[in-house]
Formats: sequence, C-alpha cells, structure tokens
Amino acid sequence: MAPVKSEFPALLTDRLHLREPVFDDCGDVHDLLSIPEVTRFSNWSDAPKKAQTERVMKWMCGAFAKGKGCAWIIEDRASGRFLGSIRFNSIDKHSKWAEIGYELHPSFWGKGLMSDAVRAVARCGFDDFSLNRIEAWTLPGNPASDRVLEKAGFRHEGTLRQKAWFKNAFHDFRMFGRLAGELPDLKKS
Repeated sequence: MAPVKSEFPALLTDRLHLREPVFDDCGDVHDLLSIPEVTRFSNWSDAPKKAQTERVMKWMCGAFAKGKGCAWIIEDRASGRFLGSIRFNSIDKHSKWAEIGYELHPSFWGKGLMSDAVRAVARCGFDDFSLNRIEAWTLPGNPASDRVLEKAGFRHEGTLRQKAWFKNAFHDFRMFGRLAGELPDLKKS
C-alpha cells in the first residue's frame, strides 16, 4: 500500500516539524539512542554501536519509498533543533494497520510534544496512508508513554503477556490502538 501522496509527507504542528530523515541525522539519532532513559522501556539496544544506528538510519531513510513503513525526524518548528524521531515501524498493507514507535530527548519530556507528534502521524496514517488502525505497545512501568498515547486518542486494549524477548528477558506488551474516525479526547491534552 503506497500512501495517497507520492512525495514524502512532511508534517507540521504548532510547535513541531516532522520531516523526512536523511543519513546525516545518524549522529543525532545515535546520541539519542545512547541515553539510557530513552531506551530503558524499549527494545532498542542499550548503548548501541554506531553500526547499529547506521542500519536504523538506512531503514528510516528508505522505509517510505519501499512502502514498508515511514519515519520522521522531529524538530522544533521555530529553531529546527533535533528533538527525536517517530515512525510507522511496519505497515500491513492488506489489513490497513500500522505500528507506531517514537523517541524524544529527555530535555523535552513532559511538554506534550510527543503527543503532538503522535497525533500528527496518526492523522497522516489515516488520511494519507488510508489506514484503518494504528497500534503501539509500551512496557509495564512506563506510564509517561501510556499518557502520550492516550492523549493522542489511543486506547489501552490489554496486555500481551511475555510477547517478546529482548535485553535478556521476556517482556509484556501493553497494547494501545486507535481506529480511523476516532478523535483524541482533547480533555486529556
């Protein structure tokens, strides 16, 4: 499933610019993924090697063109400063769903920026990619990421027990989903 638009969907919010990644972003992404607080509740390697980040960047730069996903670099709209990244990690073309993932530099946590980014990417997924469902997972003990998703209109749907093995342990996935036509509850923003 290719998006309705053939050119990369750059996204703007009042505070953010979500743009197409370029390989030159590798240093910023590597620095972000090297922060233990950022990767603590994720399946990212702790302290990734530069080669791992380069593979991630290669995927991020090519995902949209291949129709297998879509990644954005999150920048402050006013200054252009790198804040993080967000992406559809996978897109199921037949069933019209995608999985979203994201990272934000800790200096910008607690300001509602990631909820803004998730809302913008969800809107793009429903409008431009014709998705019916977008889902995300969080790990138990990460209420901040749960709130990000809830503020962006996602609902907690349950927990998949011991869904995945990484960092030498099995992990439960707290599953969240949002369907096309569901609007975020603006009272939670």
